[in-house]
Amino acid sequence: MKILFINNHYPSGSTGKILEALNDFYKRLGHETAVIYGHGKKKSGSYYRIASAPYMKFQALRSRITGIMYGGCILSTRKAIKIIKKENPDIVHLHCLNSNFINIYKIVSWLKNNSVNTIITNHAEFLYTANCGYSFDCEKYQTGCGSCPRLKKETKSWFFDGTHKSWVKMKHAFEGFKHLIVVNVSPWLNNRSATSNIFGNFQNTIILNGVDTSVFHYKNNYQSENEKIILHVTANFSDDPNDRKGGLFLIELAKKFKDQNVKFIVAGKYKITSTLPSNVLLLGNVANQDKLSELYSSADLVILTSKKETFSMITAESLCCGTPVVGFKAGGPELITIPEYSQFVEYGDIESLYNAAVRFLNSSFNKEEISNTAKQKYSKEEMASNYLMIYKKCISHDI
Repeated sequence: MKILFINNHYPSGSTGKILEALNDFYKRLGHETAVIYGHGKKKSGSYYRIASAPYMKFQALRSRITGIMYGGCILSTRKAIKIIKKENPDIVHLHCLNSNFINIYKIVSWLKNNSVNTIITNHAEFLYTANCGYSFDCEKYQTGCGSCPRLKKETKSWFFDGTHKSWVKMKHAFEGFKHLIVVNVSPWLNNRSATSNIFGNFQNTIILNGVDTSVFHYKNNYQSENEKIILHVTANFSDDPNDRKGGLFLIELAKKFKDQNVKFIVAGKYKITSTLPSNVLLLGNVANQDKLSELYSSADLVILTSKKETFSMITAESLCCGTPVVGFKAGGPELITIPEYSQFVEYGDIESLYNAAVRFLNSSFNKEEISNTAKQKYSKEEMASNYLMIYKKCISHDI
């Protein structure tokens, strides 16, 4: 079988790492693979970076002027189509097509019109909202968008509200696609996609994201019996009250533990304008995956404060390292977790979050047991095997 992947990043970033895991797994099984991507270093062989950084910046500028986020990119899209023709894959697997490296409407329409067997993985919501990556409580994507209440935040448009036009273009691109299966990375996302206007008529299924369990597993590190460690891992840590990752809630939680022997460690880039409690330590970005795994393993608890997450690699990685998770209900995390080793409370309820954290800090867990259970559920090998079954189903037109 020959599989061609398209993603905005390779091999960096969360989806880029997932793509790399799939690519390596299938190569070891003897399948042929090719990758089309936007962000990342150039590679030889069947790895095709179709857009440069200046090109993508220009396309981002275009989208801000036109109000259409996923159009433009004419040259790179033509290049992608030429590569697909050259590689002639049995299956094309689309991941994240945002980031101004390809025209979503044109590439999807071409795949549809040429009857190419296609898998889409929804890592976020933008393919069925046709605009925002997270729609939160807004239901406008069900009826065609327009008059977007979060226009500047989501589309960064300077002048025009093109959300309805984008929705129409996306719906038209997918309409009548016969050889398409939609994969979602969590039950929450699957329900959203399967009931959407754009993807509701397609087969939707769930495959959890995979973790590299050769890296993320319990490491029997030293843990202080006196001081408890609460770890918060995030791409960006901010005290902006509108930030989706909810850093301000983490700060408020730390204040409630100020008179207890509990330290909060934050791993991730940060932008803070206020004074932090003395029990909060900012490590900055932790790029080394082995170091991150050690942090997970040595923590007593991991805290999630996001408003919305479609999956939560942090939940999966933490459990694989033997550490329980407590957080807000955010869509994906509470449905992909292992309930015995986690608790999720209503978003914004600091008191309940505090009580859950205290309960877990005062409980005794076998970290090896948590890790072994999680590794079976979240392994990248399990993910890749599940995708392989979906590929075969799509190729046989059992849709």
